[in-house]
Amino acid sequence: MAARFRPGDKIVYTRDKCSTRPTPRAKNVVAARRGESYHYQVDKYWVVADVMNDGNLLVKTRRGKELLVAATDPRLRKASLLERLFKADQFPHGEPQPGPSSARDDQGARG
Repeated sequence: MAARFRPGDKIVYTRDKCSTRPTPRAKNVVAARRGESYHYQVDKYWVVADVMNDGNLLVKTRRGKELLVAATDPRLRKASLLERLFKADQFPHGEPQPGPSSARDDQGARG
C-alpha cells in the first residue's frame, strides 16, 4: 500500500487530541463526561519526504520535524486539490530531502 505515496506528496494526517481548550482548527469536538476536557481532532498538513522499504513513510512537518508514519494508517490520506490550493501555507515549504535523518522522532506520529 506504500506505493500510493511518493516523495513530495502532500498529505493530511488527522490527529486525535485532548485538552481543556480546543484549538480553532479543532473538528469533531466532544466534551468529556464531566466537562473538564474536550476530545477532538486536528488535521496536520505534511509532505512525504521518503517512502521506506518497510512500508512506512518519512514525513516532514511544517516546523521541520521528521516523523515515521505507517502508510496504512487510516488517519492518513493524500491532500485533496482544494486543500493543496487553499491550505498551501499550512504545508511544509521547500523540497523534501529523501533518506534517513538524525532528527527523526522515534515515536512516529504518536503523542
